[in-house]
Amino acid sequence: MSDDEGAPPMAKKSRIYYGSLEERERERLSKGAGSSLGREAVRAGIDAGNINLASGEAFDLEDHVSERQAEVLAEFERRKRARQINVSTDDSEVKACLRALGEPITLFGEGPAERRERLRNILSVVGTDALKKSKKEDEKSKRPQDEFQQTWYHEGPETLKAARLWLARYSLPRAMERLEEARKLKEVPEASRTARQQERHTALRGLNNFCSQIGDDRPISSCQFSPNSKLLVTASWSGLCKLWSVPDCSLIRTLRGHNTNVGAMSFHPQATVSLDEKDVNMASCAADGSVKLWSLDSDEPVADIEGHTARVARVSWHPSGRFLGTTCYDHSWRLWDLEAQEEILHQEGHSKGVHDIAFHPDGSLAGTGGLDAFGRLWDLRTGRCIMFLEGHLKEIYGLSFSPNGFHVATGSGDHTCKVWDLRQRKCIYTIPAHQNLLSGVKFQPTDGHYLLTGAYDNTAKVWTHPGWSPLKTLAGHEGKVMGLDISLDGQLIATCSYDRTFKLWMSE
Repeated sequence: MSDDEGAPPMAKKSRIYYGSLEERERERLSKGAGSSLGREAVRAGIDAGNINLASGEAFDLEDHVSERQAEVLAEFERRKRARQINVSTDDSEVKACLRALGEPITLFGEGPAERRERLRNILSVVGTDALKKSKKEDEKSKRPQDEFQQTWYHEGPETLKAARLWLARYSLPRAMERLEEARKLKEVPEASRTARQQERHTALRGLNNFCSQIGDDRPISSCQFSPNSKLLVTASWSGLCKLWSVPDCSLIRTLRGHNTNVGAMSFHPQATVSLDEKDVNMASCAADGSVKLWSLDSDEPVADIEGHTARVARVSWHPSGRFLGTTCYDHSWRLWDLEAQEEILHQEGHSKGVHDIAFHPDGSLAGTGGLDAFGRLWDLRTGRCIMFLEGHLKEIYGLSFSPNGFHVATGSGDHTCKVWDLRQRKCIYTIPAHQNLLSGVKFQPTDGHYLLTGAYDNTAKVWTHPGWSPLKTLAGHEGKVMGLDISLDGQLIATCSYDRTFKLWMSE
């Protein structure tokens, strides 16, 4: 027995074929080799897409590589151009350039350095010429705008022209009288003026609440003294207006006519002084756009003023008593001639609703404060906006002219009261008055030696004029102060509140 016979049999090595079997499969199929079952299985595999046969298409690897190389080279060139582009380090200029190119000026989480790099990358793609072209286009578009930015007049009715002439004849003599009084006051020795002012401040520090009255079932939005200081009218969210005697706060009459929140109630300047009780003595406005005129001897309105389509927030009489101003939330205010019984001026100028209106003591100017945080002073004799009160951060809810004729106070939702000087045409002082929005401001009506502010922090405050230092805080309301007024004799202060009460304050 040989050694080879005891050795285990050699394992049969399997053959490995490299490359495609496509040609052999074609030959086998063409010769008819293999069983019909095998041919059917191969056909089924081809039909199912599991066996792919070449259709003569070819993929040129060299072309693909050259395209990829071109892309890489283009990217290198772009980066090279980006390194050569000078971009400003001023972040505002970078944002302006991005805006000019139509790109977002900032992305989430992006800092000035990343923003600058993004601008450089954009310029490396579109080229620096694109930025120059956009700037030229902006300059071209601005040119026609500048050409058309000029005073534009709308032809008004003949009654408006007549009213403007009447207002000029009315206001100029009053202005002369006011200036003459100011000259006389200037001749008074400064020591006497200082002593008198100190006496006033001492009296104001002694202000106390001597009368508190529940005025309605709903919040009281407005209150105002009559010109003779013996009556007080209040307006409520219930739609009722009430007439009270002063200082005993007893109810005289309930005025019924509104069906919704009454925004303001105002006395005619000559009411209770020279005007007959049967004539129009008061005006009121409401949230449904209604404006009503009232007499003192009836609890129903004597007339309605129609024309407003949105909420009317405030109503105010011109010092002459001939005209009535109303502010509306349709972004406009209106002037009504009650002698002609028509609307003579529908003035736009605010971008949001107009909330408050006040007239200059001379009758020459009207001031409006809007929900757009801006105030405007209008010359009623020419129709021009003579001063733009820009500075508040939120809505203006109150505006008042000083009797001196050149100071204007505005109260805003930004918790501050600003004092503006018409002579310098700017804000001269900002009073950080309250801890909530200011609902109203009012200068002392006879000589303006103090300023009264009321706010939604449930208080009203008295400030010196000039100096603007706090004299007294009138605290007592349990709700936000919504309205305030000072009697023409200077003896009483009235405040009304969301707590449904009104209070009278007087010096001891």
